[in-house]
Amino acid sequence: MTPSSASVWDCPFNHTDGLEFDPLLKRLLTEEPIARIRLPHGEGEAWLATRYEDVRVVTTDRRFSRAAGIGRDLPRMTPAPIAQVESINLMDPPAHNRLRRLVAQGFTNRQVERMRAHTQRVVDGYLDEMTEHGAPADLVAHLSARLPLTTICELLDIPAEDRTELRGHAVAMMAMGPNSGAGQVNAKTALRAYFAELTAARRRDPGEDLISALATARDGDELLDDDELAVMAMVLLVTGHDTSTYELSNITYTLLTHPEQLAKLRAQPEMLPRALEELLRFIPFRQGVGIARVATEDVELGGVLIRAGEPVHVSYLAANRDPAVYERPDELDLDRGAPTHMTFGYGTHHCLGSHLARMELQVAIGTLLNRFPGLRLAVPPEALDWRTGSIWRYPRTLPVAW
Repeated sequence: MTPSSASVWDCPFNHTDGLEFDPLLKRLLTEEPIARIRLPHGEGEAWLATRYEDVRVVTTDRRFSRAAGIGRDLPRMTPAPIAQVESINLMDPPAHNRLRRLVAQGFTNRQVERMRAHTQRVVDGYLDEMTEHGAPADLVAHLSARLPLTTICELLDIPAEDRTELRGHAVAMMAMGPNSGAGQVNAKTALRAYFAELTAARRRDPGEDLISALATARDGDELLDDDELAVMAMVLLVTGHDTSTYELSNITYTLLTHPEQLAKLRAQPEMLPRALEELLRFIPFRQGVGIARVATEDVELGGVLIRAGEPVHVSYLAANRDPAVYERPDELDLDRGAPTHMTFGYGTHHCLGSHLARMELQVAIGTLLNRFPGLRLAVPPEALDWRTGSIWRYPRTLPVAW
């Protein structure tokens, strides 16, 4: 067992060359899969696990706690921590289980499937507008930036006139540039205030939306308290549209730049659900790492001793490219199928909205390919403008023609 690592890797994790896999993450996975790292923000160093099996252990073993990091300035990607103290993202079982049970009532497979027909109508309407606009058209403006935000806002019954401003706050919260700290704090404060007011109103006068359901749902005798409810609604808005927004553009871009795989999918449209899983595995849709966990006791992980109190990060991106799990991990192969990727997280904090995201992607990508058989990029790939200064990786615009 190795008690500690001699070297500390400096990890800015700001690789912005399109959707190329970050070479630093590849080196860590290959050379030191459990490494000591230094991140752009926070105090001290952390461990980083990059192998699939080690990530699985950290995300399922209760000796690694997110709640134990509350009040500490843990190493992180962004100037200010993204998660708030009352957030489900920082809870451990059993408190986490209680909140997750309440929220999961709004995201069952059955409920998501009931939304599919409405989502189809929304997508059809957006693509009608894109057709009327004519080629070239920006897929981000016509589809990616609209569908996931509309879907989650309808679930939460957020007024249409508030959505653009809330989206702006969500973007600011995920910034990681050198001068983004104040904007992050202001955005989080604004979102918190908005949802405190909205959730209080829903508690007084509940409707048919998910926030109202959470405001009145009981787990035994317990209701969510006011702070829990406000932060949960805020988390649902932000996480409920972010990943799908960027992945709609990233998946389209990846298919249009892998013509053999696109041709295979066009020839076998029934393989779309399986193909999307491979695309989700393959695309490095974010930068670096997320929320750290803290070891609550000494733990041996992959032959390395993690001491009690030490922070541990995981890389789902690297786990998705682990050659011990995936043959030819750096190749896009729409026939791949299992095993399960980690793009929606793993274990205790696996994304609650993954069913919703998958449904949105299936409807949107399937309809896009069906309606535009000649779909192609309207500019050379190297001419695209990729987002920088954010934890997310995506093209700011995606001009397409057909």
